[in-house]
Amino acid sequence: MGNFSSMLQKDDVASMIRVNQAGEFGAKRIYAGQMAIMGNRHPMAREIRHMAEQEQRHLDAFDTLMAQRGVRPTMLQPFWNVAGFALGAATAAIGPKAAMACTVAVETEIDKHYSEQLDELGQAEPELSALIEEFRAEELEHKETALKNGAEQAIGYPLMSAAIRLGCKAAIAISKRI
Repeated sequence: MGNFSSMLQKDDVASMIRVNQAGEFGAKRIYAGQMAIMGNRHPMAREIRHMAEQEQRHLDAFDTLMAQRGVRPTMLQPFWNVAGFALGAATAAIGPKAAMACTVAVETEIDKHYSEQLDELGQAEPELSALIEEFRAEELEHKETALKNGAEQAIGYPLMSAAIRLGCKAAIAISKRI
């Protein structure tokens, strides 16, 4: 029975790493979609580029963990590739405030997700917990940056935010398993 318990924990940790890697990949693609529409010369391009660089660092860390621990990626990676880019491009096409609203919605869900993971991990995985805590802090910075750049003034903000948050919750739930 003890063996099953430790195996279950290993599977839970693998699921956490898989979903986090998928989420960071999706975030990277959202910012790529926003930059494709807004371009490098847009006043918010520097902020978006900075957030994208942090997401790339997060993705690289989870890619490394996946390789070290033999965790398979989500089979939905091709879907998240397209969906993330499309979400970024669509919100940027609406306008810069909508792009920032997208960031607030995504980062709100990521904050909740990472907090739940930290609670679940407790002291069992100190290295993974430290990584998640560090990345969670940067995700909260992204949310604050987006709020300062007018996210809540986007057209249809409450509806857009609710829809994106629902999509994030679904993506998290699906990527844990598939």
